[in-house]
Amino acid sequence: MWLSVAAADDQTAFALQEVLATRWATATADRTTRVPGEPGVRLRRYLDLRQEFGT
Repeated sequence: MWLSVAAADDQTAFALQEVLATRWATATADRTTRVPGEPGVRLRRYLDLRQEFGT
């Protein structure tokens, strides 16, 4: 499943990514995107809910 996250800043977006990565198999992102004229940052990543981390 693709997950799109909107956060106030990079630190918050990457903190959420870290929490998700401890629970499910996931591809981590190394950057966020910004939309001109809109507040905050966006982070899009793939999250495999069928496979728990470490299996």
